Amino acid sequence: MAAFRGNPVAGPGRSPKTRATADKRLVVPFEDNRHLTRLLGEYDSHLALIEDRLGIEAHALGNVVTLTGPEDACDIARTVLQELYIRAAAGEPIGAGDFDGLIRHAREAAVPGDGQAQIATRRRVIKARTPVQSAYIRALGRSDLVFGVGPAGTGKTYLAVAYAAHCLERGIVERIILSRPAVEAGERLGFLPGDMREKVDPYLRPLYDALYDVLPPEKVERDLETGVIEIAPLAFMRGRTLANACVILDEAQNTTSMQMKMFLTRLGENSKMTVTGDPSQIDLPPGMKSGLDEAIALLDGVKGIEAIRFTGADVVRRDLVARIVEAYDRQK
Repeated sequence: MAAFRGNPVAGPGRSPKTRATADKRLVVPFEDNRHLTRLLGEYDSHLALIEDRLGIEAHALGNVVTLTGPEDACDIARTVLQELYIRAAAGEPIGAGDFDGLIRHAREAAVPGDGQAQIATRRRVIKARTPVQSAYIRALGRSDLVFGVGPAGTGKTYLAVAYAAHCLERGIVERIILSRPAVEAGERLGFLPGDMREKVDPYLRPLYDALYDVLPPEKVERDLETGVIEIAPLAFMRGRTLANACVILDEAQNTTSMQMKMFLTRLGENSKMTVTGDPSQIDLPPGMKSGLDEAIALLDGVKGIEAIRFTGADVVRRDLVARIVEAYDRQK
């Protein structure tokens, strides 16, 4: 049984008498206790998360969950539980992030009923955890060039790689090309030991990690060997035309204006390009303008191009990361 954790929805200073009058009690039954056990989590941890996020009380007994609190919050909790019960019954893994994502959508979505966007790959189905993530996934599907801008932990690079894997598996594109400015904007790699792959691998590791998470490891290895998946420093893009590919530039805040223009003009026929970066973490020399900021400003309103902006509210790694981002934002 989950413990009550306060009522942030109601706000501070609300008297017990007022709350008792306004609160709603919802009884939500479920058919199969086996699926309900997976739904609620170990020691009802998922119910505790619902209480914390929505400011309600949630108790499980047998095959019934009882929700008590403000009416709108209880309605959201019921919808979330029923949706995730369907997933649990279908054998899908259920985690705290799934609850958090559905709650965020229900409370924050700008377009009512728009729902969670998702990306299906052979290895898993990735569902958006915030309304901005949903907007980003939909933008990836409809536009040829998408900028994903915001703090670390918002999923902008991971979702771009997942969408590229989705396109590759369905034959929409023939290749995936992933790139980052290596080391720093100047890309001075010569002093590092090893061959070129050994020099750049540490700086491209986040892209490898995302690939292995959304595609079977053996496919990633095979496609890296055959060139179907290519991971390279930004400097290697010069002079190329990238056709029939999903092309991703990560850490784009560390590109110069010339580098960004060079990269964007590589876009060939039947290709999609995603550019991700965090303007608050620019490593360029003082006085040098970020190519990412400039490109977003110059291309605003151009048909076929979209810019999706993430904030600290979209951080999905864990609550502590969101609080760190918020603390730094307050300092600006």
